[in-house]
Amino acid sequence: MTLKPLGDKVVVKQSEAEETTASGIVLPSSSQEKPQYAEVIAVGPGKVEDGKTIPMEVKVGDKVIYTRYAGTDVKLDKEEYVIVKQSDILAIVE
Repeated sequence: MTLKPLGDKVVVKQSEAEETTASGIVLPSSSQEKPQYAEVIAVGPGKVEDGKTIPMEVKVGDKVIYTRYAGTDVKLDKEEYVIVKQSDILAIVE
């Protein structure tokens, strides 16, 4: 199965959560923060306003940073994804 987002939605796959701090302390999974850094897996066609489609600014393969509590978590074929609005994406990491 594949995810095909609609409108201005973007499917991202989060990077792995940090398991240790910079000083070397190992964090239990309950203490690990949800990462805000992800790779774009799929992109919708764009938002429609006044009959015109506004093109998407991100593309598949982009590394992005998105707002902390954005999106909907989805599990598909043992993989975890997050579906976010394009407006929840703060930056493309180059």
